[in-house]
Amino acid sequence: QARLVESGGGLVQPGGSLRLSCQASGFTLSSYAVGWFRQAPGKEREAISCITDNGGSTWSTGSVRERFIISRDNQQNRVFLQMNTLKPEDTAQYYCATVTCGFGARTGVNDYWGQGTQVTVST
Repeated sequence: QARLVESGGGLVQPGGSLRLSCQASGFTLSSYAVGWFRQAPGKEREAISCITDNGGSTWSTGSVRERFIISRDNQQNRVFLQMNTLKPEDTAQYYCATVTCGFGARTGVNDYWGQGTQVTVST
């Protein structure tokens, strides 16, 4: 069964760092571009970063571009999101998904989604 599983979320103080991981099973992740999304309470889900299938190109939204780094290890079937200088407004449920990655990250009906991992930035 094809699935994506996120991990690495948690509670961190402002200014801290977390590294999220998106592990694929049941399919070869290297055939797909992958994106990270987040949804805060009461807000719509937003795309924040994506990486092409071979890792040659990435995109990140302006609010995280200088702080978050997306990367991948196709041998491990995994994509990462290194989040630095975290702010309270980064608090959200974070999801990974297979996407079309260009000037933004877009998903379709056949794309895979994970269940999400919670990131809370607070003192």
